[in-house]
Amino acid sequence: MNNNEEILRKNVYLESERLLLRPFSLDDAEDMYAYASDPIVTKYLTWQPHINIAQTRKVLNDFFINKPGIYAIVLKQEQRCIGCIHIRIDDRHDKASFGYVLNRDYWNHGYMTEALDQILELAFNKLKLNRVESTHYARNERSGRVMQKAGMYYEGVGRQEVKIKGTYYDVVHYAILRNEWVGDKH
Repeated sequence: MNNNEEILRKNVYLESERLLLRPFSLDDAEDMYAYASDPIVTKYLTWQPHINIAQTRKVLNDFFINKPGIYAIVLKQEQRCIGCIHIRIDDRHDKASFGYVLNRDYWNHGYMTEALDQILELAFNKLKLNRVESTHYARNERSGRVMQKAGMYYEGVGRQEVKIKGTYYDVVHYAILRNEWVGDKH
């Protein structure tokens, strides 16, 4: 186990004013199914909407449970999993990327920006990374606004960079550096 993996294993709970980021469990299956089966939520994701709760349980078991860096986003007030955020570390370059998904019923309330702030805090203050980057598809501007609100900077567009569900998408790139994070947040 490398140092960053050890740090992730020690930071399985991240907390903000309204949210708890924590490991997934099978108890999250119904909440996950609520967003993972929604074709509007999954439109810009690489996977198809879930077709039944059994599929969601299998995905939880195979890809989410006991995986460092994958967090259930729990709304404290409701004690409900409303989404997922995942940090992926590239040790060789002292950087990370992330992805996220949120139940549509909770869009436009600042929850994803709040969750991303916790991931950036982890990346820069605990993991001591130099850079955090991510992308969104050009037609998914809401995701870009989340990154902008978290202090990330637009870096450019990869034209027709990916093919998702039979459609080519331009990919918009964002990043933030450690020295920019410290300057913006503290």
